[in-house]
Parts: sequence; structure tokens; C-alpha cells
Amino acid sequence: MCSHSPECPPAEASDHERARVLASFPEQGWSLLCNGVIVFDDTGELLPDGRPVAPHRGPAPHSPRPTLPAAA
Repeated sequence: MCSHSPECPPAEASDHERARVLASFPEQGWSLLCNGVIVFDDTGELLPDGRPVAPHRGPAPHSPRPTLPAAA
């Protein structure tokens, strides 16, 4: 159970990434959140029940936006 005030969101919540970091291992590229979620540097996640969450970061701000071909 979370002892933070306010409580961290549970792993099942849509905002579960807002939970506080309990342990950080930057040399290995991951952190353990208070709700049991493991967050990886590539924005992928591993939920406490073992389900993976694919990386979900957007494109880098400096990357060009793809252009669609002009309609003929």
C-alpha cells in the first residue's frame, strides 16, 4: 500500500506513471515506481502482473514530420 500523500495512482490507472520512484537504476535503464510498475528509459513499462506496455514516446522534437504525397 502506498504511504505517500496524496496516494500514488495504482498500476491499473491510466495515469499510473505519476507514481513516485522508489528505486532508480539509470545505468541499467529502468526505475521501480511505488505502484510496482517498472518504467524503462525507452518509455516501455512492465506492469506488476507481468504484462508489458510498449514504448509510447512521440517523435523527437527535432525530427522532421513525415509528408504525405500530393494527391494526383
